[in-house]
Amino acid sequence: MSSTTVISTPSAVLATFDRTTSRWGRLTMIAALVMSLAAPLYLVLFADLGITQTQVWIAFLAVAAVFSVLWVVEPITYYPILGPAAMYQAFMIGNIANKLLPSALVAQAAIGAKAGTKRGEFSALMAICGAAMVHVFFMLVFVGLLGSWLVTIVPADVTDVARLYIFPSIIGGVIVQLVVSLKQPRVTLIAIGTAGFVFFVLVPAIPAIANLATGITVVTTAVLAWFLRRKPRSDSTKEIS
Repeated sequence: MSSTTVISTPSAVLATFDRTTSRWGRLTMIAALVMSLAAPLYLVLFADLGITQTQVWIAFLAVAAVFSVLWVVEPITYYPILGPAAMYQAFMIGNIANKLLPSALVAQAAIGAKAGTKRGEFSALMAICGAAMVHVFFMLVFVGLLGSWLVTIVPADVTDVARLYIFPSIIGGVIVQLVVSLKQPRVTLIAIGTAGFVFFVLVPAIPAIANLATGITVVTTAVLAWFLRRKPRSDSTKEIS
């Protein structure tokens, strides 16, 4: 009696992982979308709140005018660092810029994984799992159990300072970590120069584009980084011995 042993190659295993991730990632995102829209749709259609279709579209357009740029910019910006599997996780969990992206960058830097590789993708995947678990634990303890008590003992001045500085400090740490891990000084200088020009020159001159400033900065930086990148020498320019 003979038996056949099937040995999966690493490439086959990775291909299976990608297919499974894409299938279940799409299904879970669609399920989350349906569940998130179910309650608002019920209130609009069946709760007799007097909300008209015109009011719904006006509210949607008001939100879209502010955030529509991020709908395009965020996936393009995060994908090279996180990879497809971690992207599904990140957009399902939320708080990407101030929690999940820093966790992924720290994990990649800790093990020397380069963004855009499978090693970098898996490190981001596990980092996001860890960040989500820590977040849920501390939410249960410091919000669910101790939330009301902590609010009563924390001075209002401390709360105001935390509100003002905690987000910029997190984003600043992410930027430094990204610069150190990517090691692209030319792109870094282009990004800093572009951001400074847009926010300190262009926006004061044209206040109407203030809501589009982030999108303009990202797109302009990407275009300039592409055209000003260091081009490799072609074979034709090498000396033929």
